[in-house]
Amino acid sequence: MSLAHAVRKPAFSPLNLDNRSVAMKLFAVISGTMILALTSQITVPMLPVPITLQTLVVPLIGALYGWRLGALTVLAWLGEAAMGMPVLAGGNGTLAAFAGPTAGYLFAFPVIAALTGYMAERGWNGSSLPKAFVTFLTANILALGLGAAWLSLTIGAEKALIVGVAPFIIGALIKSALGASILKASFRK
Repeated sequence: MSLAHAVRKPAFSPLNLDNRSVAMKLFAVISGTMILALTSQITVPMLPVPITLQTLVVPLIGALYGWRLGALTVLAWLGEAAMGMPVLAGGNGTLAAFAGPTAGYLFAFPVIAALTGYMAERGWNGSSLPKAFVTFLTANILALGLGAAWLSLTIGAEKALIVGVAPFIIGALIKSALGASILKASFRK
């Protein structure tokens, strides 16, 4: 068996970024961070954690870009925030965001991008709407879990569940359905 046969190619790669040039991959990362920055500004203000489109777009980038490039794109976006660029919800972009009430969610984002990319590459993608839904729902649950875990360090576990999870459950279901539908629309046989 040759090395070419031993390397597993993704089963789902609608943008085919694995086979693109470095320049195209760089363009995808920059475009992805711009999309994340823009959709982060679409918020429903709540305290201590706002509702945003991030939990739709982050896993979508993972699923469409693949687990490696998806996670790298999200890390680049978070790097922009750490450098002071106003790319997070409400135009936030400081190191303080990585220690505040939303830090757990921010740290969850590269993980969920990688997770959705990994699951999509293994068949949990637009080829099956229910599987795509499970992929997005898993990502949303993980983001809520990690976000609430961090939040509980400052306000306690019970309050973290009340303000950091409960208000987001219906949104997580809606975003999971929307993400699954987008993946289904992007699926090519």
